[in-house]
Amino acid sequence: MRFSELLKIERMKYRRSKIIPLIFIAPILVVSSGIANLSAYFTPEYTNAWPTMFIQSALLYAYYLLPFSMIVVCVMIASQETNHNGLFKMMSLPVSRQTLSLAKFCILIFYLFMEIFVFLAVFVIAGYIAVSTFDITEALPISYLLKWCVGLFLTMLPSLAVMWMLTVLFEKTLFSVGLNLLLVIPGLLAGASPVWFLYPYCYSGYLVSLSLHAFTTEGTADTALQLFPFIPCALLIFLSALFISASRFGKQTDLLK
Repeated sequence: MRFSELLKIERMKYRRSKIIPLIFIAPILVVSSGIANLSAYFTPEYTNAWPTMFIQSALLYAYYLLPFSMIVVCVMIASQETNHNGLFKMMSLPVSRQTLSLAKFCILIFYLFMEIFVFLAVFVIAGYIAVSTFDITEALPISYLLKWCVGLFLTMLPSLAVMWMLTVLFEKTLFSVGLNLLLVIPGLLAGASPVWFLYPYCYSGYLVSLSLHAFTTEGTADTALQLFPFIPCALLIFLSALFISASRFGKQTDLLK
């Protein structure tokens, strides 16, 4: 079976799931709170009101709401195989456990992309409504919003790989969810430490924090992310977690053969 066919099967399995409504919740909550406080941003002190509002809204989203929603998506995807002996049925197909795990992780990446796209779309739509309703003259910086959403997506990939690895390693949902939540919670503290690059759960939040720091200290939207040692550590964590999850995925089927 070709990998593209396997991806199509996986995508069809979750078409009618509750994942799609789930990925709307966090973006709508974050953007709604930002729009509700428009008057605090459009004052003479703010020269970049829209970017400032976006960054402050994205801070909570990147550190907590986005990881929390991805943890739930991981569990929902994994539980699809444990219910009704789904994993055993999939193992009857001419496909390896490693390939199946990789296909599921690709579906996870797709839902991560979808949620961040929803975050961007909701912010832009709410922004245009606010501009027409409150007679705001400052235009929405679409390219700026798009750049930071791409950054959120890329920096979230290593932690997503670790989340999937823990979901595979711990068959009990309570263990995998609990451990992932415990790792997400100290993300803000980890992002403030000099060794933040060793803690993948803080990557997205750290990226947003850099921009927020630039606004509050220099009044500019430009900030630089130190690519070393971030890129080597992030790549190593991503590949290691992906390898472990692929190696351990579906091991319970071997025990019952």
